[in-house]
Amino acid sequence: MTSPSDSRPTVTVLISGGFDLAYRKAIPDFEQETGIKIETRSGASQGSGPKTIRYQLDHGAEVDVVILSNEGLHELIDANLIAEGSIAELATAPLAAAVQTGAPRSDVSSVAALTQTLLDARLVVMPASTSGLFIQREILPALGVADKVRLKVYPRGTDSAAALAAGEADLALGPISELVNSPGVEPVGVLPDEVQLVQTFSAAMRATAKNPDLAKRLIAFLQSDKAEAAVRQVGMEPLRSGRG
Repeated sequence: MTSPSDSRPTVTVLISGGFDLAYRKAIPDFEQETGIKIETRSGASQGSGPKTIRYQLDHGAEVDVVILSNEGLHELIDANLIAEGSIAELATAPLAAAVQTGAPRSDVSSVAALTQTLLDARLVVMPASTSGLFIQREILPALGVADKVRLKVYPRGTDSAAALAAGEADLALGPISELVNSPGVEPVGVLPDEVQLVQTFSAAMRATAKNPDLAKRLIAFLQSDKAEAAVRQVGMEPLRSGRG
């Protein structure tokens, strides 16, 4: 697939928020090194509605590579949407909390501190995808505050971070990689181990990829040490293959 205004070979990527910042830092090097053009679309790893990766694939989106949490990837595998043998684990990211830049730093360093911070917050925001589902289904009930915390769920982590930056909320929860380097947002720490979910984000080729050879080159690059610096800059831990 090529752009009418650009003769370079093109790979189309559909990516969730968790790996997005690292990806965008790394992609310019890949394009410069290979001459391959990358077209990027966004979607949520899990959830419902038109902003999810699954919905877009089911409704005709032409995509070569998907990048998302393993929880969402497993759903795509079950639906026979992923090319066999194409999966590559890229990086992990723990759940973290953030406040508006310049606001007092909330304490999330222990279960007791996190519980109190959640109760004190005027509004807590989070994505509707994998991390938000875990927070709502596991963390809040475990802390005994499921019916006491005022929360709002957004389709994407970028949406919840933007709401925090705009002063609409006091606290945002989500993968650390969606909270660093976000304008107007300041991470205050990862969640305690007792209520932590460390997500793994992976790349895979769609079963109907138009450019499978180019897609494989992109996935190998993202899994190699050439992308490691970009991954670490956003608070993620790379899962390198040792190649590249």
